[in-house]
Amino acid sequence: MAWTDERVELLKTLWAEGLSAAQIANKMGGVTRNAVIGKVHRLGLSGRATPAKPQRGCGPTVARRDEEAAPAAKPQRQEMRPFIPEPESIAPVVLDTGDRTTVATIKNNMCKWPIGDPAKDDFHFCGQPSPAGKSYCTYHARMAFQPPQRREREPSRRPAAQIAQRRAAG
Repeated sequence: MAWTDERVELLKTLWAEGLSAAQIANKMGGVTRNAVIGKVHRLGLSGRATPAKPQRGCGPTVARRDEEAAPAAKPQRQEMRPFIPEPESIAPVVLDTGDRTTVATIKNNMCKWPIGDPAKDDFHFCGQPSPAGKSYCTYHARMAFQPPQRREREPSRRPAAQIAQRRAAG
């Protein structure tokens, strides 16, 4: 596709109207979004009269009438606490044969939490019952899938006394 004078003028007009490069490419046909961006830069059309118009649902949300009438209350933060007490540890299952659960003996409904070093002979899996479709028992699932922790604000690297001394010294 060649950039004819008519197509360049159309590009300039659509760009000035605030259309995005993808929208311009769709309207012009036979040209890609990247080709539009390249031509805009070569023509030096960096400034816009209006910002690019958002596509599909990107506009500001309109508050419903019941939300406008009631003042917005700031939600209270509540610390999440587990409702089930966690045991300190969970004992691995010992099979009827007296062995522990291994790769050869593990079933779909058993916890697949590895215990020990895979290179050693005493390596085994937890083997406790796991919920349908899950890899781990409840205890090990809590260990594997922990919620993200909030970071505490990093304290100042210098103690307050050092900062005060430097300010006083000028």
